[in-house]
Amino acid sequence: MRLDDLYSQLTISTGAKLVLVVLDGVGDVATPEQGGLTPLEAAQTPNLDQLAQVSALGRMIPVAPGITPGSGPGHLALFGYDPIEYQVGRGVIEALGLGVDLQPGDVCARANFATLDDKGIVTDRRAGRIPTETCERLCARLQERIQQLGDTRVIIRPGKEHRFVVVFRGPDLEGPLTDADPNREGLPIPRAEPRDPQNPRQQKMAKLVAEFYQAALPLLAGEKPANGFLMRGIAHQPHIPRFEERYRLRAAALAVYPMYKGLAQLVGMTKLEGPQTVREQFERYLAEYDRYDFFFIHHKATDKAGEDGNFEAKKRAIEELDAALPVLLQKKPDVLAITGDHSTPCVVRGHSWHPQPVLLHSRYSGTDKRARFTEHDANHGSLGLFEARFLLRLMQAHARMFDKFGA
Repeated sequence: MRLDDLYSQLTISTGAKLVLVVLDGVGDVATPEQGGLTPLEAAQTPNLDQLAQVSALGRMIPVAPGITPGSGPGHLALFGYDPIEYQVGRGVIEALGLGVDLQPGDVCARANFATLDDKGIVTDRRAGRIPTETCERLCARLQERIQQLGDTRVIIRPGKEHRFVVVFRGPDLEGPLTDADPNREGLPIPRAEPRDPQNPRQQKMAKLVAEFYQAALPLLAGEKPANGFLMRGIAHQPHIPRFEERYRLRAAALAVYPMYKGLAQLVGMTKLEGPQTVREQFERYLAEYDRYDFFFIHHKATDKAGEDGNFEAKKRAIEELDAALPVLLQKKPDVLAITGDHSTPCVVRGHSWHPQPVLLHSRYSGTDKRARFTEHDANHGSLGLFEARFLLRLMQAHARMFDKFGA
């Protein structure tokens, strides 16, 4: 018997309220450059610390030891799906989050405007995080001039700052492809290639991506700093079991960035649009409390600061959530988990393989008698070190949603 099948057999509905708060990339490592502290340790977090003192703590491996996850695998694991079994292209997630009504056979790519030098070398993968208004203007230009490539329709949608998506809609297309992104500065844009070189649909898709670059790059040539772009997560939409069927929980998502809305929508959560700050997200949670059983609340600023290597900004992002936390606790859920989807250490300036800290609070969680919610305190918590895909199951257990197994 598969473990998921066993969980399904044991699951019962209890009417409990569960909340998962994700400080994106919150995990970090202490370095001499940071005064021997992580941002969590340096931050003033009286509300998180008070909660930690009556909770269980631990750390989670997002995928497997040593593997650095993207945001997609990191969040799918938090939602209880094995990120190795359920692999989703980042383009699909971003397109869903931007409200694109995907059709069977669509292939999606997540794109960044970027800066290229006169030799085509990538000097800034995010084009200085251009304003969203600039992204919208450039996407409109590209969409006006590139609407069709052969028998394939091209759909371009702007996201936030430097991000946008490209959807290819036509016959005989399939992903996944390799990234047209060197994933670091100082290298040229690589050609997107079929993951399966013998697959003719992937071969056609790779040719279309090359044609798109050939048509689009000249339209950006005079722009500064966004005179180029990178594409990754080029794939089609897979089948994933629906969240409500899997967990017997009506789920809602409160996220600002399109990608995280798309991840939630991918598994069947309802997107609650509107809130732009973490305080507004918590206030919306209060307003929607009676309509849903499970709330996913996403805070992006911690990850963004970690990617920039900005220790102070990451500390402030943690403090921002801490200051708003009493709003959420006005209607304290039966089970509350606070964690990250992965670690984004400032010294790495990107996602990493380091386990992220997790706090789990319920009537049944007990207390680990730790003073704060930090990586150090989490190392000494009763939850220990476990795979992130089991967090949702632990939350269900703390909600008394599992019948006894065996006699």
